[in-house]
Amino acid sequence: MVNLKGKKAGDLLLLANGLVLIILLNLVSADHFFRIDLTEEKRFSIKPQTKVLLENLVDDVYIEVYLDGELNASFRRLKNAMREVLDEFRIYSGNSVKVTFVDPSTAMSQQARNEFMEELARKGVTPTRLVDRKDGQTSEKLIFPGAVLSYGGMETGITVLKGNKARTPEEEINQSIEGLEYEFANAIYKLTNTDRKRIGFLQGHGELDSLAVASLNNALLEVYDVYKVNLQRKPVLKDYDALVVAKPTQAFSELDKYKLDQYIMSGGRVLFLMDKLEATMDSASREDYFAFPYELRLDDLLFKYGVRINADLIQDRTAGMYPVITGEQGGKPQLQLMDWPFFPLINRYAGHPITRNLDAVMLKFGSTIDTVKAEGITKTPLAFTSAFSRKLNAPVPVSINEIRRNVKPENFSSGNLPVAYLLEGSFTSVFKNRFLPEGAAQSGFKAEGSPSKIIVVSDGDMARNDINPRSGNPQQLGFDPFTNYTFANEEFLLNAIAYLTDENGLIKARAREVKIRPLNKEKVRTEKLKWQVINLVLPVVVLILYGILLLYWRKRKFSIR
Repeated sequence: MVNLKGKKAGDLLLLANGLVLIILLNLVSADHFFRIDLTEEKRFSIKPQTKVLLENLVDDVYIEVYLDGELNASFRRLKNAMREVLDEFRIYSGNSVKVTFVDPSTAMSQQARNEFMEELARKGVTPTRLVDRKDGQTSEKLIFPGAVLSYGGMETGITVLKGNKARTPEEEINQSIEGLEYEFANAIYKLTNTDRKRIGFLQGHGELDSLAVASLNNALLEVYDVYKVNLQRKPVLKDYDALVVAKPTQAFSELDKYKLDQYIMSGGRVLFLMDKLEATMDSASREDYFAFPYELRLDDLLFKYGVRINADLIQDRTAGMYPVITGEQGGKPQLQLMDWPFFPLINRYAGHPITRNLDAVMLKFGSTIDTVKAEGITKTPLAFTSAFSRKLNAPVPVSINEIRRNVKPENFSSGNLPVAYLLEGSFTSVFKNRFLPEGAAQSGFKAEGSPSKIIVVSDGDMARNDINPRSGNPQQLGFDPFTNYTFANEEFLLNAIAYLTDENGLIKARAREVKIRPLNKEKVRTEKLKWQVINLVLPVVVLILYGILLLYWRKRKFSIR
């Protein structure tokens, strides 16, 4: 007969119970998957919208990451963060996401490396030059902080090194890490989405032509179906998920305004990119030119929705460059790049998914925006000028010769003027308690709208791309030919349209936050020896003391008396 009270039998029973418990836990966890993120900012968690996207994959996604090889500490941190995010993608996709890391510099020959790198650049993986200083020596290396994703015979490339270039390199890397989930999830969404949203560009009121918005149009076509929409030929606009009003210069008829208003009342979303004053660089060459307001007849519409674009122009000391003739030499004009205050560089944003970690945006002849009372509407300012800016009320003298004159810094003290607003809520029709325009259908009029979203930017040229004077081809939106720098105009507009149309909330992944917890360099220098002793010597000393005490205790317990 087994003595259950015996020590040996009790130990065996405890072991058996433990094994049974482990088996039961494994059986339960096999059908109920979960992960626990104990970090303060939930850095190892991904958004529910991303999980849904990954769980619904019907085919494998292959991701080749090209940030590999010899890297400095910052880019190793970015690489490790990419590995962590993609590992979460693999887990939540049920191993449908296949990831490999490749070092482009390991190609067999220099020619093969160059061809491979050129192919990556064509696919959208932008290279960056890594300059490393070690032991007094400086080395340079071309790296590709990005990846190429393939799904169902299609592929797309992404660059993950993004962020505000005005920040320190460490902060820029951290901002890139914060955006990793959205960059990869958005790329997968592009490849897998079969229900493409419909975006309409309004036409018929002097808006930007096809060539002027070619860069934005091509970027949108990667995700959406894009159409030209003429209000005179469209009785209703319900077929479109969002409309873009890109720099109208001619007045809207009351009937056109009615159609636009009723589209918004039906839950339609609109991105307004509007100039209040008529000003161009062609007119700026004249000494006597004054910018006067456009007569668009949309002021009452926007006022009813909660904003007013003011009849002024912004000047900012933090501004884009423009070549100015400063003299002659040998009969040839001498050009010099100088700050043009009417081209403010916008680098202060709200902490919103549309603008979070965004690089600078360039405006051209932008105006200020005020908010007005609108019941039930949430108004979020998205972008502001720098602290060294001012506004000039119409009529505004616009002359290139102003650059040559001394600019008094004390005059630029208005500071942080809003230039973009997001409006969310149920809007009230501008035609409420008014006679409907001639030709409008009397039945079906909506005085109160369904929940909707509107974004208003006080610069129509934000969507305009420059044209290469040699080839006649459109350049990338935001590219400045005078400085060879590409501003974030395109990214801002793509984020804005994504927010307007994104019913599943994928863009919310841009709100992810990863905190930097840097070491105190002064403490590291002055207390280096102390912390070395604590981390290296103290654990060994504690272990030795524990062994001595354990040996002493065993001798006392088991010694024969």
